[in-house]
Amino acid sequence: MATGTDPQATTPAPADSGTAPHGVHSPSRAAIPGRHLRSDRWWLSPAITAAGLFAFIVYSTWRAFAGDDYYAEPYVSPFYSPCVAQNCVPMKGGANWEIFGAWWGLSPALLILIFPLGFRLTCYYYRKAYYRGFWASPPACAVAEPRAKYTGETRFPLILQNIHRYFFYFAVIVAGILTYDTVLAFRDEHGRWGHMGLGTLVLLANIALIWAYTLSCHSCRHIVGGRLKHFSRHPVRYRLWGWVSGLNARHMQLAWASLISVAVADFYVYLVASGAFDDPRFF
Repeated sequence: MATGTDPQATTPAPADSGTAPHGVHSPSRAAIPGRHLRSDRWWLSPAITAAGLFAFIVYSTWRAFAGDDYYAEPYVSPFYSPCVAQNCVPMKGGANWEIFGAWWGLSPALLILIFPLGFRLTCYYYRKAYYRGFWASPPACAVAEPRAKYTGETRFPLILQNIHRYFFYFAVIVAGILTYDTVLAFRDEHGRWGHMGLGTLVLLANIALIWAYTLSCHSCRHIVGGRLKHFSRHPVRYRLWGWVSGLNARHMQLAWASLISVAVADFYVYLVASGAFDDPRFF
């Protein structure tokens, strides 16, 4: 061929030699000498993605194991709500449920973060992001991954990614509790209603982005409009499906925005609770 990609340009090793090429280097594929033909900075996007996710992993791990400076009335960190351990800091009117007794000595955040983190870990977008960013599977479009064999998500442990739809229900519950926490943020430090500080706005922005990300989930779109043969017979579900589809088109942006907002909200509460910053009050 004129392009110089004739599959017969190279002679494959015998199949029984144990060195026969696989994947994009198999005899049936075009014999391109290089790994790809891209000349742009294709590696930049996965590198930025990996750096961003790694930074969040480091920060969230530190805050999750810290076990302190997560409550400054009326604000509570989204990493620690609901607080279901006996060693939780008492939160006036907050989601402070002593389900786990005194035997739990670790940070109470470790009991609840499994649900929102499990939802994000199995999210379709995040799977694409960290597959490319950390595993180079594949690193970019039209760039082959460095492994000879591809099994997708058909084997353990990646087959467990299918539980994403169940994590969605837990994510909705957690988002509902964080909404309640945001309502409580309209109090002052003495529990009196009708007040608002900068922390209230931070929590409001965070919960808005969390709901937008949660409802833009592919599982939510399927729950709302899936398994329907005739949308005309289900006008309410069709309208909801249209709204969710609009959010779903921005799922990637909402995933990053909500990831940043939850870290910002936690850090803000940490600054106020540790005494490093005084929460400005508007009224």
